[in-house]
Amino acid sequence: MAKVANNDKIVREEQEFVEKLVSVRRVTKVVKGGKNLRFSALVIVGDGRGRVGFGSGKAREVPDAVRKATEQAKRSMVRIPLREGRTLHHDVMGRFGAGRVYLRTAPAGTGIIAGGPMRAVFEALGLQDVVSKSVGTSNYYNMVRATVVALTSVQSPKQIAQRLGRKVPEIVARRDASQSRR
Repeated sequence: MAKVANNDKIVREEQEFVEKLVSVRRVTKVVKGGKNLRFSALVIVGDGRGRVGFGSGKAREVPDAVRKATEQAKRSMVRIPLREGRTLHHDVMGRFGAGRVYLRTAPAGTGIIAGGPMRAVFEALGLQDVVSKSVGTSNYYNMVRATVVALTSVQSPKQIAQRLGRKVPEIVARRDASQSRR
């Protein structure tokens, strides 16, 4: 983000991002002369206020792989609507490859109930209360992608009301009534 100061100089504001390193793996490629050794990294980046992205990078050295993954993650950030800034608006399922993830809203004080890479995504996103379950795969890349697919399908009551041509209180009243029946 750029801001114009009084004397027409452009001053850069550096946003604070939460960076989570999910995995670093050693990858080898067998070639005629032997083996080529490289490292792959998976990084989650978020601002802690509803934006998150992920990226993967590969290089001969670990720091270079992490740097590449971080740059890719910052470019691929998406905005996710949060309810009260702490949980999801509704339950959702995401799928990528053989992996499925189920994300459920949770009352205040529940915390993040998630494992491994999903926890990293939620912490970078700024979610405080969520219950999740991963089914089908333990592959980090597929779990992260399935989680991001699920999160991008979350819609706020404002978006739903706009799409249906109704008012937000009508949508919220129906949501609250369905949650009280549980």
